[in-house]
Order: sequence, then C-alpha cells, then structure tokens
Amino acid sequence: MNGFRIPLRTWVENIVTWTRDTMRPAFDAFGDVVDTVIAGVLTLLSLPPNLVMIGILALLVTLLAGWRLGLFAVAGLLLVDNIGLWRAFMQTLSLVLTAQLLIVLVGLPLGIIAARSNTAERIIRPVLDFMQTMPAFVYLIPAIMFFGIGTVPGVVATFVFALPPLVRLVNLGIRQVPRELIEAADAFASTNMQKLVKVQMPVAAPTIMAGLNQSIMLNLSMVVIASMIGAQGLGTEVLRGIQRIQVGQGFEAGLAVVILAVLLDRITATLGNRTRKERK
Repeated sequence: MNGFRIPLRTWVENIVTWTRDTMRPAFDAFGDVVDTVIAGVLTLLSLPPNLVMIGILALLVTLLAGWRLGLFAVAGLLLVDNIGLWRAFMQTLSLVLTAQLLIVLVGLPLGIIAARSNTAERIIRPVLDFMQTMPAFVYLIPAIMFFGIGTVPGVVATFVFALPPLVRLVNLGIRQVPRELIEAADAFASTNMQKLVKVQMPVAAPTIMAGLNQSIMLNLSMVVIASMIGAQGLGTEVLRGIQRIQVGQGFEAGLAVVILAVLLDRITATLGNRTRKERK
C-alpha cells in the first residue's frame, strides 16, 4: 500500500490543462463578455456624483424594502463614502451584480429542468453537492488557469460557488406546487410553458426568492475571497489590511462589506416575504 498512490492529482491537472488548451478561444470570448459587463455596470454606477448615487440607491432600497432600511442605506453609504471606500464599494457591487446575473441565467433553467425530470435531478444533485462542499479557495486555481488574473476569474469562481442554492430551491419550490393546481391547469389544456409561467413559478416565488437570497450572500463572500486573484473591490482592501497587519484598514473594509451584505440580504428577504404574503 505504501508504494501505490492513485495519481488523482495528475489526472485532474491533465484534464484542466487539456480543457484550457482545447477551449482557449471559447474561454477568451466568454472572458471578454464578462469583462465588458463588469466594466459597463461599474461605469453606470460611477456616472453620478457620489452623493447623487447614494440618494438613488437609498430611494431604490426604500421602495423595495421600506423606509427603515432606506435610512440605514443613507447612513451606511455616507459612512462608506466618508472613509474613502466608495470606489471599492462600487467595484464590489458591480462584481456581485455580474456574478448574480450569471447565476440567475444558469440557475433558473437548471432548477426547472431538475424539477421537471427525476433523472435530471439525480444527475444534478451530486454535482451541486460537490460544488457546495468544495472549499471556496479551490475554485480560484482553475479560474486562474482558464482566465488568468483579474476580475473575470473572480466572477467565474463566485458563480460556481454561489450557484447551488438557487438551483436547489428552484427545484424544491416547483416540486412543492400543490398537485391540485397542476391538475386544474391540465384541465384547461395549458401547455407546459403556460403551467410553468402562470402556475408553478408564481406559487414557488417565495422559495425561489429564498434561493436568490442565499446565492447573493455566498456570492458576496466569494467576491471578497476572489481579491486574492486580482478581483478589485473591498476584498482588496481587506487583503491589504491582512498583509500589512493594519487592523483599522481591515475593519473599515470589513464594515463596508457588512453594509453591502445587510442591504442585499434585507432587500431580497423583504421581497421574498412580500411574495409569500401575496400568495396567502
């Protein structure tokens, strides 16, 4: 036994190297698209003056989640601007929004497919288990090999890490739709698409929103970790604080992350509660 070792490490490295070399044009094209989206979102967020953007974001938060969170948004965003982390805050927000867009575009269809087919669910479930239990830092290695250093590999690693909760809860929400509603839709000769759009998705909306909330929280946590491979934003400030052993700098950046996390969490949680009450 001491002389035999399964060459798992070599197999994985060979697979990743072959995939990188074979699909290089596809990875480059995808990276360009993601980079363009990130730059576009950051440019849009950076166009207005800081105080104007704070007002816009606070108004949006108030409309979506109420005046109390709106006041918190004003206070929190003014603090972020005051301590000089506004640019890093906007960079992190642009990364989170871009990664979440990818998560929704892939997670919703995968969850629907898993809910429609037991065979698909049996295939998808172990893959999601693997993705969710693998340490977050491990995703940084293939992301670097496929996309190099920068914001794009950070978004890709974040996408892989934060995708499973949305897929799981979309699947769960659709499967929990009462059979009576499905039978009523069948009685009116509804197509599969009509049942999905008019019956299953509206009924499953609270569960789907819970999955969106969980994926956003994982998204934000991974975006901070991704600063280790060149993703700009608040994570970079946290990393600098660690490298220089500057507690104050790390605390300020960490506080800005907390403010962003609270805003995103409460917005999605409030929307989820609102859809739940509407269903009742």
